[in-house]
Amino acid sequence: MPFVGEIFAQLKAAGSNPVLQEIRDGQITAVTGAELLELVQRARTFLASKSLAKGERCGLLAANSIRWIAMDLAATAEGLIVVPLYYRQAPHELVAMMKDSTPALVCCGDATLRDGIQQNWAAAPPHFLFDEIFAGVEGISLDRPQVRSEDPVVIIYTSGTSGEAKGVVLTAANVGFMLGCTSARLDLLMGGRTSQDRIFHYLPFSFCASWIAVLTFLLRGSLVTLNTDLTKIANDMPAVAPHYFLNVPQLLERMRRGVDEQIAAKGGVAQAIYSRAKAAWCDKGREATSTWLWLAKRLVFPQIRKKMVGENLKALICGSAPLTPETQSYFTMLGIPVLQVYGLTETTGICTMDDPRHPLPGRVGPAIPGIEMKLSENDEIVVRGPNVFPAYWNRPQQTAEVLRDGWFHTGDQGELDAGTWRIVGRIKNLIILGSGHKLAPESMEEEIQHLLPNAQQVVIIGNGRGYLSAILTGDVSRDQVQAVLDRVNAQHPHYKQIRAFCVRKEPFSIENGMLTANGKLKRDLISKRMSSEIEDMYQAVKTA
Repeated sequence: MPFVGEIFAQLKAAGSNPVLQEIRDGQITAVTGAELLELVQRARTFLASKSLAKGERCGLLAANSIRWIAMDLAATAEGLIVVPLYYRQAPHELVAMMKDSTPALVCCGDATLRDGIQQNWAAAPPHFLFDEIFAGVEGISLDRPQVRSEDPVVIIYTSGTSGEAKGVVLTAANVGFMLGCTSARLDLLMGGRTSQDRIFHYLPFSFCASWIAVLTFLLRGSLVTLNTDLTKIANDMPAVAPHYFLNVPQLLERMRRGVDEQIAAKGGVAQAIYSRAKAAWCDKGREATSTWLWLAKRLVFPQIRKKMVGENLKALICGSAPLTPETQSYFTMLGIPVLQVYGLTETTGICTMDDPRHPLPGRVGPAIPGIEMKLSENDEIVVRGPNVFPAYWNRPQQTAEVLRDGWFHTGDQGELDAGTWRIVGRIKNLIILGSGHKLAPESMEEEIQHLLPNAQQVVIIGNGRGYLSAILTGDVSRDQVQAVLDRVNAQHPHYKQIRAFCVRKEPFSIENGMLTANGKLKRDLISKRMSSEIEDMYQAVKTA
């Protein structure tokens, strides 16, 4: 059995040593390697009792937990194709994904999630709660066929420009290859360390990079601590004192702002040293020789690091969306390296990874060994290698559109310099928030415009930001816009909610250069010409 067998072997070798723990309501619950294998065994007996055929789909709808990981490993070992579903997604969107992937059963973390699906889909497949699954079934022999390298093991849904989610199929070979790559890069980071890595993890397992990360950690015999309450991240991070952990830019931006605010509130000598050191760093970066910077590195920055992430940190790893060079440089100033990764679900989460020995701000590192990357027409990044997915589930035409002549066309514009890559932006209109959530703006824009007939255009923006905002043109009042947004936001999950807007009386037109000849929005030009209004929107929400 490919990578799953390797993980099982590692768990068996771990024996009575803890490998996973979760923080819930202030309490830490841990499982050893042997105990995690026992959980997997129980879940496997439950699945085997259902007499499912190899290759049938198994929906997995739950928040991050130890049992989520055990359920995923059990379903894969049983020859099923796991369909991980984001538990915060709107029920009607989850139903659409399940109707597409047709799971034989859905494993739910709690009754609320199960009920949300059943209320939106009367013909839903059988749903079972974790409590029932992990009770196991006696007298069941586990003689399922072995998973082969070419077998699909997961279908991960990702949004496309049409707004319709597509199921990305990944094989055991895709995953096995990527686990070898990520583990090798972590070996570089840890510098030959032989004891257990300590890791903090909070990103949803239904995201490809997060799932690959946790499988890598298990394969390495690490101790992984799971955050189960995003509002407690600031408290959990220093308590865990990790060596490294995976992040999205949104959290790093929030951490940066938090330090600034806390130092300013504290005032005194620490604030004076910090502000002057920061000014010197912003002026000259690594070349700065300011006395204030020297003082900060000895008196202030070590305390910031300890309070923020504990005393063991080797690096922060960041992916899912672009990180600004300014934020990456800021953490470098504090003595915290930030390593960027780039990839898509279709590339098993990762294409490039920063070299821990010399990361470059604003760049995402070189292509990982065994993967080919080059620039195609319009500077589009195309990728070839063992990490590239074989197909979208049940979408041959869309598969053919992105897999051409052996290369996967990412839809991202890039630049290559001295072997390292920079991501310029999306060729199409897909918005990638700082949290890593991806969404197409067109359907939401149409929905708002339908409810606001006097609006000439609606343009949603938010690439790399913490939330969405909108520009509206035409004869509409702010009160009218707010009323419509309140109505629309109530129907969407948190990451699809529009939290700021501005109104422009003059419509975008061909004459003022904001529309193409066939009437399409020139989104990049709109963002450029209205950059000050856009910044004002985001600043207004920050200070509200």
